Amino acid sequence: MHLVTMGLLKGCSMKKQTIRQELLGIIRKDAFFKKKVVLSSGKVSNYYVDVRRISLSSRGIYLTSRLIWDIVKKEKATAFGGPTLGADPIVAGVCLLAAQEGKTLKGFIIRKEPKKHGRQNLIEGKELSKKDKIIIVDDTATSGSSLIKSIEALKQSGLKPFKAIAVVDREEGARDNLAKLNCPLISLFKAGEIVDFSG
Repeated sequence: MHLVTMGLLKGCSMKKQTIRQELLGIIRKDAFFKKKVVLSSGKVSNYYVDVRRISLSSRGIYLTSRLIWDIVKKEKATAFGGPTLGADPIVAGVCLLAAQEGKTLKGFIIRKEPKKHGRQNLIEGKELSKKDKIIIVDDTATSGSSLIKSIEALKQSGLKPFKAIAVVDREEGARDNLAKLNCPLISLFKAGEIVDFSG
């Protein structure tokens, strides 16, 4: 058997819980910062979880993609994407794993505003259709505003995602806000698993 194939099969044998615990440890060590910051939602927080430090590292994006691909595959999604910049590496990683398993998955990225030249796209990637089962993703969800904007962008093209995924749910309203739009949020981790609120 080819060495690369053997390596992939060995990686696939990792148990989901083992992957999750390793990723949680990396997030706590490399992505958690106890400092006052203003979040993209406009809220002020005394801590920050910088998931991009994880999703833009080799081990981090591998573990993240493995967990999210399991969800995407289980939900039988045919298209997967979300808002730039948080979704970019995750979409690429999950699409790669899909290809390794011989599955077809359309990846897409939603710009903050339409491109000013070329095809002037707001949504980049292979064209989506109303037949697609769409899941959207972001690295972190606070109020869910970025994911909600993604829903609105897709709606302009007559498309509707049926699930949303976040690596970290800060538990500050995103789940409820997305539920109101009939787009349930699934998170790999909740803030309480990363942050010690007792102190």
